[in-house]
Amino acid sequence: MKEKNEQTPRVYFDHNATTYMRKEIIELMMPYFGEKYGNPSSLHFFGQEGRAALDKARAQVAALIGADPEEILFTSGGTESDNLAIQGTVRKNRDRVKRPHIITSSIEHPAVLRTCQALEKEGSEVTYLPCDRQGIVDIRRLEEIIRPETVLVSLMLANNETGVIQPVEDAARITRKLGVPLHVDGIQGVGKIPVDVSALGVDMLSISPHKFYGPKGVGALYRKRGTGLAAVYSGGHHEVGLRPGTENVPAIVGFGEACRITALRLEQEMKQIGDLRDRLEKGIRERVEDILLNGAGKRRVPNTCCVTVRRIEGEALVLNLSVLGFAISSGSACASGESRPSHVLIAMGLDPVDAQSTLRISLGIGNTVGDVEAFLEVLPEVVQRLRKLSPI
Repeated sequence: MKEKNEQTPRVYFDHNATTYMRKEIIELMMPYFGEKYGNPSSLHFFGQEGRAALDKARAQVAALIGADPEEILFTSGGTESDNLAIQGTVRKNRDRVKRPHIITSSIEHPAVLRTCQALEKEGSEVTYLPCDRQGIVDIRRLEEIIRPETVLVSLMLANNETGVIQPVEDAARITRKLGVPLHVDGIQGVGKIPVDVSALGVDMLSISPHKFYGPKGVGALYRKRGTGLAAVYSGGHHEVGLRPGTENVPAIVGFGEACRITALRLEQEMKQIGDLRDRLEKGIRERVEDILLNGAGKRRVPNTCCVTVRRIEGEALVLNLSVLGFAISSGSACASGESRPSHVLIAMGLDPVDAQSTLRISLGIGNTVGDVEAFLEVLPEVVQRLRKLSPI
């Protein structure tokens, strides 16, 4: 088998982990690392220059999701946005509810799951909705489990492992009727599919631009006007008192530009990436036996393929493909130095062996037909060789 060398192409198929930044975004950010360095809270010229940049970016983020600029709170990233929505809601309701009740699902990102688990230890109660074999959360149970102590429902828009889009609109109809706020982790959806917060009916939505060619270390929480929320930690008056700390102006400028560009190019890029993903999955079906395409029968973001290659350790396949120049990720997650099956795939009903034999291939705008064909050329040989060696 050909080993990776200087001539081997490096193909990035891990865009759900992060994306590169568009060059025009980097160029726009650069002055804010240098001559435009004012603190946006300062009243003098330098500060007001920073404030104007924040205001412009806030409007750009809001425009991408159909919100008003004053409904956008800037944070350090998607994880903080999720924490602010969930912990902030619980804090806001502590005087009203002795034991706050939260509803989420079994397939959420750790930013939501671990936040809910931490709140359980502090006295909150959490109900975890199950999902079906295709990775769709069972919303039918939602109305019957909401009760007077329920302070929040938190669900993801699109799953980070399977790409499956969740029935958020159905959940919103129930939560609106019963007067319970709905938070949506939109981190794997915004920038990949059209998102309109009014059409979805959500009260809060988390966003992270490094999933759609913007900078890392910055995020936002959409909070519908009138939605009750308390700050998670103490400090200054920044972000209407809900997220203290001087704003990361360069990153926020890049965030806003990522939203502006995405709004212009989303339809075209969705088709481009979706066609590549379909070509990839068709090729895998035709060339590799004994596989599962998880979530393929449901609505998905157009860039994500979650494939179980049975009788092979997923990490071994990832490492072998990396040697050949292809960057993908495994469906298994590591915790405390111990390899464990993905909680998402286990919740979907896969057995632990199949869950650990799963790959996530996530495409981006820089990928080409040539990348996909090169991958399909080497994949069968790698699979065949590893199956001969595998103890599974």
